[in-house]
Amino acid sequence: MPELHINEISVPCRGILFDKDGTLLDLLATWGSWADLILERLGSQLAFIGGLPRAGPELASVLGTVHDANGKVTGYDPAGPLSMATAEETTGILAWQLYAAGVPWNEAVTRVNAISKEAMNELRRRRAAVAIPGLPDFLEQCAAASLKLGVVTSDNMATTREQLEWLGISGYFHSVVTRDRVKHGKPAPEMAETACRELGLLPGETVIIGDSNADMQLGKGAGLRLAVGLSPDGAAAHLLDADIVVSGYPQLRLTF
Repeated sequence: MPELHINEISVPCRGILFDKDGTLLDLLATWGSWADLILERLGSQLAFIGGLPRAGPELASVLGTVHDANGKVTGYDPAGPLSMATAEETTGILAWQLYAAGVPWNEAVTRVNAISKEAMNELRRRRAAVAIPGLPDFLEQCAAASLKLGVVTSDNMATTREQLEWLGISGYFHSVVTRDRVKHGKPAPEMAETACRELGLLPGETVIIGDSNADMQLGKGAGLRLAVGLSPDGAAAHLLDADIVVSGYPQLRLTF
């Protein structure tokens, strides 16, 4: 059985499950751009109806994003909504801003859905996706070792499929488990259990890699062999349930 080497740790494994946002693709390159578009359009509507100022700090904070002096998204809270919320949860967060400004709830949801559709269409036009540094080389190692690979993400299937295509990595994954395929999303173990079943893997021979603690809890709940937290800046405070935290894929190596 192939062995995965991470710093001083070595574990036998036959498969790896990956989160998507922040683990396969650079979250800021895709969802940071999306948040810029969303917040700009939402801010315009709030300014029009006399709600929050167009670039008000209250609006800038609703997705857990960090902004520069010009209001552009430059970072995010890894334990916040941009990183962890489902599409439905994000819609609720954004619609609440309009509702609090006096827009009826159903109209607020309709407006947010229209804004989100416009933003997603712009991402599609740009094909806004950038792989995490070192990922392509690591996926090649996995393929050479005949590992079975899966994706477990809180995103929906349509968006996940197209973003994997934009990255040119969809062919590596033979199970893609999205929030709309399961009854219980992260941190419940159902996504990992489903992926293992589809890949023909036992939990004890499977590793999960993710950038949020929900990914780590997902792995632990499913009884996976190892939960690897990915944190490019080396911060580990939000990855409380990780077995090990790495700053990037160059720290992972396979032998077989």
